[in-house]
Amino acid sequence: MSQKLSELIDLLKGHRVYIQTHNFPDPDAIASAYGLQVLLGKFRINTVICHHGSVERAMTANMVSEFQIDMTADSELKYMTSEDYIITVDSQKGNANILDLIGNEVAVIDHHPVFCVVDDYKYRDIRIVGSCSTIIADYYRQYKIEMPGSVATALLYGLKCDTRDFTRGVTQLDVDIYSYLFPKADNRLIRHFQSGEIEYHELNSFVDSMRNIEVYDGVAFAFLNFYCTDAFIATISDFILNVDVVNFSVVYTRRDDGFKFSVRSEIEELT
Repeated sequence: MSQKLSELIDLLKGHRVYIQTHNFPDPDAIASAYGLQVLLGKFRINTVICHHGSVERAMTANMVSEFQIDMTADSELKYMTSEDYIITVDSQKGNANILDLIGNEVAVIDHHPVFCVVDDYKYRDIRIVGSCSTIIADYYRQYKIEMPGSVATALLYGLKCDTRDFTRGVTQLDVDIYSYLFPKADNRLIRHFQSGEIEYHELNSFVDSMRNIEVYDGVAFAFLNFYCTDAFIATISDFILNVDVVNFSVVYTRRDDGFKFSVRSEIEELT
């Protein structure tokens, strides 16, 4: 086991530990939390996966149900105290997309750039790669830790989702991890998860969204003038990038406290 991973293990021993995803977690966040939970369990460190907001998409809920991933909403965290340790995955303390819980955020594992500098992490693993699932899988690979098929399937699904099937933000490490996970994962199950990207009850909203698209020099804007979930906004933003004349999409809708935006880019300098 590497010194870095041993530092995390030593840090967590003897504490009550929570693994927190970003709000309204997506497949990559959930897969990362699940993979980390199973890994830590091998070192007799029990954890609780927690989050704020619902699991909104059928494609995500199907994975949670299939692997019986136990996720606890913040409203149900009755016993968390300021002495408890939190590991944030696929997000970072201070970001707008993660609720500040009462526990102590001692560790972060993420693949996004740092926007809010936090000096008091005791463990930090932030790598600019295609998915957070990539980093968790790399722990298993580097340190030769046995990986259950359910974990391999979840992590590969998370990797495929966040890179849009290897069309966005892919690094060499993502490619290496794909090769590592592929023979261990149930790819039939992954195809089943992916089939729920757009849900039947959303079809009318989806059509309305397409009517509101305006494109200027490759930049597409779509205002969704109806209530929709954060996940639906992201789905529309991803879909618009498939239009042949679009390489940058901005989708937004009203919220009680302002506007919610989802931005996607195929311009290398802006990804």
